[in-house]
Parts: sequence; C-alpha cells; structure tokens
Amino acid sequence: MPSTDSIGTSRPLRADARRNREAILRAAREAFEVEGVLTPLDGIAAGAGVGNATLYRNFPTRDDLLAAVMQDSITEALAEADELSRTLTPRAALREWLVLLTWRLRIWHDLPYCLATAHEDTTSPVQSACDPLLERTGDLLARAGVSDETPDTISAEEVYELVLALSWAVDRFKDDEVATRRRVGMATAGILA
Repeated sequence: MPSTDSIGTSRPLRADARRNREAILRAAREAFEVEGVLTPLDGIAAGAGVGNATLYRNFPTRDDLLAAVMQDSITEALAEADELSRTLTPRAALREWLVLLTWRLRIWHDLPYCLATAHEDTTSPVQSACDPLLERTGDLLARAGVSDETPDTISAEEVYELVLALSWAVDRFKDDEVATRRRVGMATAGILA
C-alpha cells in the first residue's frame, strides 16, 4: 500500500511498515467484531503487537482506521449492488439494496452511530469512504424512477440517512436477517409504493 511523504509524493511502504499496517487492520477488525467500533485504540495497538505511535502514524484518527477497515466491505457491497442491478427489476434491485445496505452497516456494534456522525463531517475519511454507497443509492433510486414518481422528490441523501437509522435499530435490537428485512420493508414502504 503506498504511503505519502511530507511533500505529498507516493512511495511504497517498507516491508516491516506494511506488516505493521496489516497487523493493525487485522487487530482492528477483530476488536470491532467483539467490542464494537468504539473500542479503545490502545487495545487495538496491543492486539497488533505495535506501539500506539505506530498505530497513530498509520491511522492518525479513529475515522482513518475505521475507513480503512471498512474498505473491503464497501467494495463487496458495491459489487452486490451491481449484481442486483443486472439480475432484478429496478424497483426490486432498490428494495434489495436497502435491505443489504442496512444489514451490512450494522456489522459492528456502534458502526451506524459512527457513520451518522461522519456523514455530517466533510473532513472525515469515513464520509469519503462511504460516499460510493450514497452514490449507488442515488443510482438505484434513479433507475427505479422513485424520485421522478413521488410528489416530493426523495433524495439519495435522505434514503441513506434512513438506512443509517434502520441500521442503528437493527444493531440496537439485535435483529436477525429476517427481522431486518421486515424492518426495512416497513420503513421504506412509502418510497417503494
């Protein structure tokens, strides 16, 4: 993975630096799965076998670390959205995307809270990491003709915020996939009517 030096040029990481970065990402993913995304960063550094300075050199803020850990999941979600678009009608693809996105964003405890906070912060790396999810939501809304057919235009931003709220509820109430599908269906009935 490239690194940027003080004048902004990109250079490859040394082998030991790359191993440290990968160890931090692995430890963070494991900690997020067990304790949630608000777990202490000191514990992540210890779990990776590195010092705090190494963690902060690689990831200056919790949002930097969270954005990096989420990247694989975001890439997978976008691939699934492409598959939905290819195999389902536009409305069915939108419906399935909203369920899938709600389910994915609840993967770690407190993730929906962090995403909602980052959504308002234009400087957050989490916001920029999640921007493709918002864009894909807009694409699927447009394909389904939802914003054109509704009396009050429904924006991708509003739908994404609704998904974050639903994801928070799924996390808090410990919904399984069936309960998640029902919750999303009830909440989005007006959008897909």
